[in-house]
Amino acid sequence: MGKVILKAENISKQYRLGLVGTGSLMHDLNRFWHRIRGKEDPYLKIGSVNDRSSKATEDYVWALKDINFEVEEGEVLGIIGKNGAGKSTLLKLLSRVTSPTTGIIKSKGRIASLLEVGTGFHPELTGRENIYLNGAILGMTKAEIASKIDEIVAFSGCEMYIDTPTKRYSSGMTVRLAFAVAAHLEPDILVVDEVLAVGDAEFQKKAIGKMQEISGGDGRTVLFVSHNMASVSSLCSRAILLENGCISYSGSTEQAIDRYLKDSIRSTDVNHELFPIINHDFAVSFDAIKLIQKSENIIQIELSVQTLNDLNEIGFGFRIKDIHDVYIASFTPGLTGITVDLPKGKSTISLEIENFIDVVSGGQYYIDVWLAKPKLQMIIFVEKAIGYYILPKDWYGTGMEYDRNRHGLIKINANLSID
Repeated sequence: MGKVILKAENISKQYRLGLVGTGSLMHDLNRFWHRIRGKEDPYLKIGSVNDRSSKATEDYVWALKDINFEVEEGEVLGIIGKNGAGKSTLLKLLSRVTSPTTGIIKSKGRIASLLEVGTGFHPELTGRENIYLNGAILGMTKAEIASKIDEIVAFSGCEMYIDTPTKRYSSGMTVRLAFAVAAHLEPDILVVDEVLAVGDAEFQKKAIGKMQEISGGDGRTVLFVSHNMASVSSLCSRAILLENGCISYSGSTEQAIDRYLKDSIRSTDVNHELFPIINHDFAVSFDAIKLIQKSENIIQIELSVQTLNDLNEIGFGFRIKDIHDVYIASFTPGLTGITVDLPKGKSTISLEIENFIDVVSGGQYYIDVWLAKPKLQMIIFVEKAIGYYILPKDWYGTGMEYDRNRHGLIKINANLSID
């Protein structure tokens, strides 16, 4: 058991909805009256759940509710969840940007935060001047900053513009410089909130390497929020999953990612608002689509179709792509030559996909579907008509699950021999 450097005990954060300050004097007086009598704040007993997709029924909302966790020295903790789940609010509390409504946060050492692009930067100051300003905000002396400044500038890749006002920087250049300052001024805890999404691929790789160096080599702690599951998987030793302001899972990074992706895919399993889709020229409509797990390695797509006339030699195609929109496989009628004749009225087209689950690694996938006259005309095309989540497997029976980020997308069977 390592040394605990950060601890959150029953922390919650409540916000008032609507225009703050309008009609709230009575609330403020009510709170004051309860406080001087030693009573509990009456507004802590009310408040909606933090579900951004639902209509508010209260004047208050719990952005976070009863959050408890510990972070050990040298640990990289990933914080994941959908937009609005409370991730950024949690980091602001941990960074002392705002205070919790209830609960206590205990930390040891200096915290450096990278919550938004260019936070703490003055647009009229040069990059070099902002390094000194940002370093001072983080609690560094001028001598400490001066000893690191060449390394910071080199890491940021902004040497040419370092003496130019940062108002002329792109958002990518700004975040490069901000991250370089935070990472090189030796904080005990580095808090990073999705800023890597702004940087290019080269910088993201560089930044992840630096965070691994900070946590592994220097033994410092990193809290990392991202929607890039590949980055979370490669960087974090543990993760927590936030849902509607509460921790729904805390544990291994892979399990947290699996739960997050499964929840995402379940919520978009079929976009029912898309249907029916009608092509008036062919007098045909897609009415519904269904994905059925036929067996361990066979899935079946069922498409409900309705036509006003008999249609001959109609091709049903699909393609499967991953969460990064990379095409994994397809069944194209123009290539296969396989077609069906659609009778007038309602019918169901079924197509079985064999062995796909048995060779592709676990993760989130989407399926595009279409009807067409092969090599002649597209009739109806539906992008991401349905989502599918494949659980990671222990393919080789070694007790280890096949991880696409470390082992690749497609499983390979090979025989080893020696003569």
